[in-house]
Amino acid sequence: MQLLNSATSNASVNAHGQQQMQNPILKGCNSFLAKLAIVKASVSMLCGDNSLQTVGELTYGLLATPAYDLVAHHLNQDPACAALIRDRYIPSAHDLDTLLTLPPDSLGHIYAAQMKKAGFDPNLHAGMTAKSDAEYVELRLSQTHDLWHIVTGFDTSLISEIGLQAFHLPQFPYPLATMLVANSLISTTLREPDLLPKLLAAIAQGFQMGKTTKPLFAQKWEEGWEKPLTQWQMELNIQPTSATFA
Repeated sequence: MQLLNSATSNASVNAHGQQQMQNPILKGCNSFLAKLAIVKASVSMLCGDNSLQTVGELTYGLLATPAYDLVAHHLNQDPACAALIRDRYIPSAHDLDTLLTLPPDSLGHIYAAQMKKAGFDPNLHAGMTAKSDAEYVELRLSQTHDLWHIVTGFDTSLISEIGLQAFHLPQFPYPLATMLVANSLISTTLREPDLLPKLLAAIAQGFQMGKTTKPLFAQKWEEGWEKPLTQWQMELNIQPTSATFA
């Protein structure tokens, strides 16, 4: 099961943007509702609900906390990441059929083939804007989530998804990733303890890979669709996982 895809936090980012425009009383109410959303989503996950809707609710709640501002601050220390955030870089819509005409080993072809197979819409973020740095960070991460799966080698099984979330953490203190990793550990301990060795192995591998890989947030993947996936991985010092955690 895939916890996230390029559609995960559309509603979350839009809702947070609307919240910033409201008066102090409504902001206070929304702050309470955001915390309630975090608790509700976390409890749902502990009970085995890993749906995109639940992850979206968790993201909405977290965007209202200082944790996301800290992420933006951290990323702004890197010049390449800061440039993306400053420019609110969002590329034009992806044409999957055009990408499929690229060489089979190219990032664009592999991405398009996987998106077609999964039935995902790659252009759900077209026309979206972000008012704050924190909103932009989540918008860009949501938009490129499927690309991160491809370049790291983590598939979309539940345990591999958590491995990818662990990958984020040495790169930057991503609050959604910390919550997903924590919830998965608690839920697996209580519900499926026999899966703990695989889950821990995926977390360890993702974390170690994230430590040695160059910053993925800084990449303008869409400007290098034609580049072979293996070249991307070599340039970014990615040792893609070949393990199967399903």
